[in-house]
Amino acid sequence: MTNSNAELIGRAYRDFAVGDIPAVLQLFDADITWHVPGQNPLSGDYRGPDEVLKFFGLCQELSGGTLKVPADEVLAEGERVVVLSTVSAERQGRFLSSPAVHVWRVVDGKAVEFREYQDDQDVQDAFWSA
Repeated sequence: MTNSNAELIGRAYRDFAVGDIPAVLQLFDADITWHVPGQNPLSGDYRGPDEVLKFFGLCQELSGGTLKVPADEVLAEGERVVVLSTVSAERQGRFLSSPAVHVWRVVDGKAVEFREYQDDQDVQDAFWSA
């Protein structure tokens, strides 16, 4: 287990939880790739911290600032860090609480790749598209 990679990603989730987005962005490589699956307004590939920042903004806009993405468990081996999370948000009177798996790749102390996997992609698409 690469504890430093797990600690780096765990810190990113803690910083995100308290709204310290500049601290989160500092942990990203300049060429980070960020993949969100599905067929909804959040879906797509984002490249670089500026695009990820726009993604964060869209998440907050669509959820009215209610989005929560805790790191329930952080597992690391080599460059890979896997985070088990229960993503929650409210939107237009509806509440979402959904297990997700986030797979990160960390190289030389910087996050270079993020991929999200949802428990039920249809539920995600319906929630974020409504």
